[in-house]
Amino acid sequence: MTDNSDARSDIPEWNAPEVECVRRVLGGPTLVRGPVSITMPDGHVVSSDRFVVAVCRCRRSKIFPLCDTSHRKRRRPPGSTVERNEVS
Repeated sequence: MTDNSDARSDIPEWNAPEVECVRRVLGGPTLVRGPVSITMPDGHVVSSDRFVVAVCRCRRSKIFPLCDTSHRKRRRPPGSTVERNEVS
């Protein structure tokens, strides 16, 4: 018997056995090995069948929650190396 103390019965995807690769890009999106389905707070599901999916963290994307590279328009002060936590 396995310990499911972290399991959430109200979110079936939470209990899926698959482990996916996720990479956070400095100043950019979070890259997720696809295909993916993202359930939005209103219940709407956004799906992508690409092999790598860029998930927006800056919330500037016109196709949010997917990235459209709008984060590239943001200018950083010269010499700035600290990433700001736009969206967790």
